Amino acid sequence: MNRVGLPPSVRACLFDLDGVLTRTATVHAAAWKETIDAFLRERDEAVLRPFDEVKDYDAYVDGLPRADGVRSFLASRGITLPEGGDGTPAGNTVHGLGERKNAILLRRIREEGVRAYSGSVRYLEAVRSAELRRAVVSSSANCLDVLVSAGIAHLVEVRIDAVVAFEQRLPGKPHPDTFLAAARILGVPPASCAVFEDSLAGIDAGRSGGFGFVIGVDRTGQAPALRRHGADLVVRDLAELLRASS
Repeated sequence: MNRVGLPPSVRACLFDLDGVLTRTATVHAAAWKETIDAFLRERDEAVLRPFDEVKDYDAYVDGLPRADGVRSFLASRGITLPEGGDGTPAGNTVHGLGERKNAILLRRIREEGVRAYSGSVRYLEAVRSAELRRAVVSSSANCLDVLVSAGIAHLVEVRIDAVVAFEQRLPGKPHPDTFLAAARILGVPPASCAVFEDSLAGIDAGRSGGFGFVIGVDRTGQAPALRRHGADLVVRDLAELLRASS
């Protein structure tokens, strides 16, 4: 392992954002819960159990593009909605619920702010000092705002998020296309890239894309699942990689 805890062959690091670099995963989960629980009440679906911010978030929405997360959760409750797509937050459609969730998320970010994990900031700085290339690969459409709010935008070179994925028609995680796009822009082959992910969908993307090293970040106690999905190494905080290499 090199001085940032990675195999010597690794030349670039591809980081997920929420839950890996920033503490926005809990804000996302809270926004999903507020959105979904209100939707169930509106439909008189009180008999259905409410959204669980840990179990349902991890199983159905974490790491997925917003609309895919809506579809995944609704399917788990046996609910089918029209796709929509008119951007109307009040509409009970897949895209309407997604827009409603995003509006709630942005409100919570304004009210609560965004913080980066201190260990992740230290790790990003160490990776930059080691002259490894750096990209953020996120399913969020608010990636740039979060990076700026958390004060870490200057530490990454490339950003592939939901906005870029839409423009380039890249399928989201668990497909590897967004990670592959980041590697392509950095000019580094996948086999020489390390992927850092806290979601099972993201680990699947890292594995299926042929990336050289896949690191699972366990913030919620799902280390066994991260390993089952193919993580080469699981850590609770990125700073552990610095200690392991010292």
